[in-house]
Amino acid sequence: MNVKSRAKVGAAVLGAAALGVGSLASPASADYTTPPFRPLAGVGSDTTQYVMNALGEVAVNAGGNKLIGSWNATGSATITPKDPAMAPHCSNIARPNGSSYGIGRLIGDINNTAQSDCVDFARSSVGPVVAGNRLTFIPFAKDAVTYATNLGSTLPTNLSIAQLQSIYRNCTFVDGGVTKTVSKALLPQLGSGTRTYWLSAINVTEAEIATAKAAGCANDTIQANDGTALANGTQIMPYSVAQWISQGKSLPNVPNRRDEARLRSIEGRLPTTGPPAALVVNLDFTFTLDVYNVVPTAKLGDANIARAFVGPNSEVCKNIATTKNYGFGDLSADSQPSNCGDTNTTGNR
Repeated sequence: MNVKSRAKVGAAVLGAAALGVGSLASPASADYTTPPFRPLAGVGSDTTQYVMNALGEVAVNAGGNKLIGSWNATGSATITPKDPAMAPHCSNIARPNGSSYGIGRLIGDINNTAQSDCVDFARSSVGPVVAGNRLTFIPFAKDAVTYATNLGSTLPTNLSIAQLQSIYRNCTFVDGGVTKTVSKALLPQLGSGTRTYWLSAINVTEAEIATAKAAGCANDTIQANDGTALANGTQIMPYSVAQWISQGKSLPNVPNRRDEARLRSIEGRLPTTGPPAALVVNLDFTFTLDVYNVVPTAKLGDANIARAFVGPNSEVCKNIATTKNYGFGDLSADSQPSNCGDTNTTGNR
């Protein structure tokens, strides 16, 4: 798995107010609206759905026409990503919810040559998990994942990696020499890239999650990045930092799902940086990761895919101001940089 995480210890020299942005009203979420159908159809990750919707409004071809149509992870049960008059087999296909299911749909299109090309790219908040070169994972921004608790929670606002590991293994952790209990350790649904990344980062296996579920102290069926799932008291969940930021900014078509969820520190480091009105991911946070648009490697030379995603001058990469407005970090500013538009990360899944 090409997961770029960091375990760093030390106090961050950042204002605590960075985590205290209040809840703001926001419009309801919406898919890209058709017609006209845009050349590139994307599905998958909850984490990057809103920023890709925004980039779809500014990414254009040489004639000035919009290139990218992106469907959210949740909504109606089915979607129609291509013009039914041209591709009737793409009508009312199941909506992929999460990075894994988006990539799975893309692979399905590659395999089913008789009914292919319904999906051109998959949004993913995690790198490849199976080695190979069938797919190319093209990075475009930096995110981070931390834990969130309710505003009135009695849990600490800073935990170590070891404490988080213990919480997700058995819902207990040691704090000041005292063993304490978490009422529920929450995880996103299967197929979520945030789930995959988080468990890898804190070194917890799916088998250990199954044990915690059997003991009644874990729930792994919540939608990724949905703070409304957090009850007060001692519940905990992983959260995309960029998603949390964007949900609180009243951006077009970004619902505020944070409710009373607040991001917390890990190993003494705050996950955000910047003034409250312009928060972005702290690139020096404990757990940071690249986010990707995944395309079939065989189609890297496609004119629309190349213009949209490939290289630093691609439409997605040159609109970094839009990406940062949605809370994501600039890859070029990272101390361990990947370059936006790189095509050297590949996998079969």
